[in-house]
Amino acid sequence: METVTNPTTASRVLAPRVLAVRPVGTTAVLAELSGLQDVLALQALLLEHPLPGQVEVLAAAETVMVKADSPQAARRLAARLLELDLAVHAQAEGKLVVIEAVYDGEDLADVGRLTGLGAEGVVAAHTGQVWTVAFGGFAPGFGYMVGENQLLEVPRRSSPRTAVPAGSVALAGTYSAVYPRQSPGGWQLIGRTAARMWDLGREQPALVAPGDRVQFRAVRELVELSAPDAATVQPEAPEEQGPAVRSGLRILSPGLQSLVQDLGRPGYGGLGVSAAGALDRSSLRRANRIVGNEPSAAVVETVAGGLRVQAVGDQVLAVTGAPAALTVVTPADVGAKAESTDGGGRPERVREVPMATAFALLDGEILTVGAPQRGFRSYLAIRGGADAEAVLGSRSTDTMSGIGPSPLAPGQVLAAGAATSSNVVGNPELQPDFPDTGVTVLDVVPGPRDDWFDAAALESLCAQDWTVTPRSNRVGMRLDGEPLKRSRDGELASEGTVAGAIQVPPEGQPVLFLADHPITGGYPVVGVVVDHQLDLAAQVPIGGRIRFRWAPGYGLPLEPSSTSPNDSQKK
Repeated sequence: METVTNPTTASRVLAPRVLAVRPVGTTAVLAELSGLQDVLALQALLLEHPLPGQVEVLAAAETVMVKADSPQAARRLAARLLELDLAVHAQAEGKLVVIEAVYDGEDLADVGRLTGLGAEGVVAAHTGQVWTVAFGGFAPGFGYMVGENQLLEVPRRSSPRTAVPAGSVALAGTYSAVYPRQSPGGWQLIGRTAARMWDLGREQPALVAPGDRVQFRAVRELVELSAPDAATVQPEAPEEQGPAVRSGLRILSPGLQSLVQDLGRPGYGGLGVSAAGALDRSSLRRANRIVGNEPSAAVVETVAGGLRVQAVGDQVLAVTGAPAALTVVTPADVGAKAESTDGGGRPERVREVPMATAFALLDGEILTVGAPQRGFRSYLAIRGGADAEAVLGSRSTDTMSGIGPSPLAPGQVLAAGAATSSNVVGNPELQPDFPDTGVTVLDVVPGPRDDWFDAAALESLCAQDWTVTPRSNRVGMRLDGEPLKRSRDGELASEGTVAGAIQVPPEGQPVLFLADHPITGGYPVVGVVVDHQLDLAAQVPIGGRIRFRWAPGYGLPLEPSSTSPNDSQKK
């Protein structure tokens, strides 16, 4: 699919419409609009009247990204979006939320000087208008709010803070926001509030959602709530939840990192929550099939080997993904009732079990997952699924936002659930080849912002091997190679992004987004790895090399695509 512009924008626009639609990989499209009012109108229209194949809508400053359930649906969405008349849709007014704030922020005086209003004038301007939540992003519960005028338009700080306190009321550009949790940030701080912008204990965790209105009210002091910051509350460890777990796995060592993952929590992008979920989805499904679980049952995703677990009660397990030695040790004191007739206990026994095959781990036995021979991530399924607490419909750990179960820790007991789909286990399965430190080829769809790079940079993207650096994680794979040079100065307005996006920061070293990626980003995305190869990408180990190539049907553009309404991007 290529970038498609609306022919009605080539002449005088009679009604607000989508200006152009750009592909975002194979299963999403990015609609460009003339301004925030049109963004809000399109977002409201799509949420109220979803188009066929639409699965998620993510608004940003000047764009609306729409995710589809298939590549075919994405192509149909592109055509339908260009036909929509935004003027005929009357936007429903969102709920009004009043937020009390103390205006004593560190940057209040600077904002007063920048705007010429003085500190008191800034407070009057901030409280004297109703703010509308335009879109979410950055963090769960962080809403970008737009006001009724431009009196408080100020730049971001030249030097971002490493830690902005939770509850900080801030300004940047034409937006205002409240930081839901302590995090780095470069916005101008003008005050603080005790309002909980994100609380997993509420039916609707976000205090405000896109379309809602906010009225700030100045107060002299805040009523501080004694409960911990809801944005950082984690479910209790299983061993702390009521009676002792009678069936499950005791974590002896989590290895480098072991997390509970399922197929994720899609659909919450508007609240700033990424889908998360297993990075190698096919390996998760394979492990669940083998032990007779539902396809989406939670498993343990472990990185680079070293995971050691002990059975609490008899268990049925399977390990898929990166191939590794699987060693089961039966301690000498296990099965003591079956002692030999001469009175001597049974010695410790060691056995090897195969990958992608169901096996029993009896009460007290210990399984060790060795270092991968190829690949990077292995998946351990327990019959019944890992019974961690679900958050927003998923048991996945989101390392970016802190939502979901904490990383597994020594001594923790992970309970077995009841997410079975069959009374019998599955047959052993063949696994695909997994990457090593050689070259892994990944297919890429150009754009949506390949027009920020000239032909030489686009050729360079696919003409070299990129090395996966140790700074990579579940948020993204940081790559090292010959830097890609932009053909434009300045920064891109934040817009929605997807797993598989290849974002290029100013220094030119790409970042390949994975499942825990930020919802929005302000660096141009030169291309997106095709969805069905994301599992393969997630298995490339540290030190491995990646070679990008244009996906079949997408050649190197003959010239950069244009954002002009009169031009179309060439394949």
